[in-house]
Amino acid sequence: MTQLPQLYSFRRCPYAMRARLAVAVAEVPVVLREILLRDKPQAMLALSPKGTVPVLRLPSGEVIDESRAVMDWALAQNDPLHWLANKDEALIDLFDTDFKHHLDRYKYATRYPEEAVDVGEQRDHCVQLLQPLEARLTHGWLGGAAPAYTDVALLPFVRQFRIADKLWFDEHLDLPKVRAWVLRFLDWPSFLRVMQKYPLYLDGEQEHAFPPAQESP
Repeated sequence: MTQLPQLYSFRRCPYAMRARLAVAVAEVPVVLREILLRDKPQAMLALSPKGTVPVLRLPSGEVIDESRAVMDWALAQNDPLHWLANKDEALIDLFDTDFKHHLDRYKYATRYPEEAVDVGEQRDHCVQLLQPLEARLTHGWLGGAAPAYTDVALLPFVRQFRIADKLWFDEHLDLPKVRAWVLRFLDWPSFLRVMQKYPLYLDGEQEHAFPPAQESP
């Protein structure tokens, strides 16, 4: 497996999640190295000192350490569902900046003691950003009848928004199509496929073939 690209990932990180989804949909074989963000392996830090995931090292030595760049790389190898031709860059940019800003303060308010965060206000900001999606989800996904690039780029973060207060999201969020969109994502076979658990990579040990084999129908 050492001749394959090496992908450093953390299972629950939304950035790593969307990278793994693109790699899996493209069926591009890589070596997965599952890490803990609180105990980052030196091999990864040597490639990308900023210490975030995903980090992809290609056999040529090139390093890609931005999630959307990993998605684009994988789909440039094989794009069976034509995701690259159907992505909403402006919407993804908005969620990567504004939505992520408010999500962090809603879900992890204690990390920002200097800001005196109002959790309810932060949640309201997130809802305002989700509201325009309601009208776009007429066919179940932003990409139409099937999930596509923009869905995969956004949903790992909207999933986190739900996790912050599942009861409120499932019973009180007045965006029924958005709620259904997230729950549909959680049952999507491709999502379940990339959320398998792997033993942790320990500098030189525990590498895993990825994507995993698909289950027979």
